[in-house]
Amino acid sequence: MRDTEAIYRTPLTAAGGLAVTGSGRQHARRAVTDRKLPSFAVVLVERGQGWLETAASGRMSLTGPALFWLFPNRVHSYGPDEGGWDERWALFEGSFTRDFVRLRIMTERHPVVALHHLDEVVRLFGKLHADLLDDTNLGQASAALMLHRIVISAARQASGAGDRRQERLDMADIVETLRRRAMQPLDLAAFAAEHGMSPATLRRRFTLETGLPPKAFQLRARMDHAKQLLATTDEKIETVAAMIGLDDPFYFSRVFHEREGCSPREFRARYPRV
Repeated sequence: MRDTEAIYRTPLTAAGGLAVTGSGRQHARRAVTDRKLPSFAVVLVERGQGWLETAASGRMSLTGPALFWLFPNRVHSYGPDEGGWDERWALFEGSFTRDFVRLRIMTERHPVVALHHLDEVVRLFGKLHADLLDDTNLGQASAALMLHRIVISAARQASGAGDRRQERLDMADIVETLRRRAMQPLDLAAFAAEHGMSPATLRRRFTLETGLPPKAFQLRARMDHAKQLLATTDEKIETVAAMIGLDDPFYFSRVFHEREGCSPREFRARYPRV
């Protein structure tokens, strides 16, 4: 990579969620020092070595293939060693960035992601750049989609998820099994033993996969089924409670109100059968 390319775009007024405002590539030989950007940025180092320094992360060594995140209005410095490095970059903004930060998909304290599947990320950066060159509404929307995929790919590689595909498939089967059995009583120790794990390991892996521990996941599945029954049948409240595995209709009504902000009868009134 020898030629330097750069594109800058003003985001569409209605872009809202995510907008790419710039993209480029170059063989960098000089450092960027004490700079602030008005937006987020992601820098992909395809090959080469160097360093990154921010107030949150301190000074870090960096060896490609890797990428790193830069946060808006934060002073940062980075650059290659004497041999230079091949880099691609993108600038982006929008409300989705708050979710990326909140979910710790991008973190200031750990901005560098070592990449195990470089080809995938290079392809996404290439498509993003081509979309931005297109300079149409559709092109800008597609560029935003590519940026979103870069974020997700980096997060998966950071967590090692890309190297644990079989583990994820196994966990997905366990989640689906609990979903099917959600209306039945759950003995967590027996359920974990059935899948060759301790209860603590099952709880940890299940929560990582779904965002909820098994018991909370089961309760959500039960409440979702209760809403379906309330909206599509004329069954009594106590019957609905029994059908989702709760023998106490008063407990069912209390939990339902805590989760939905209304009683089962009020929910049914909101969604009359057609």
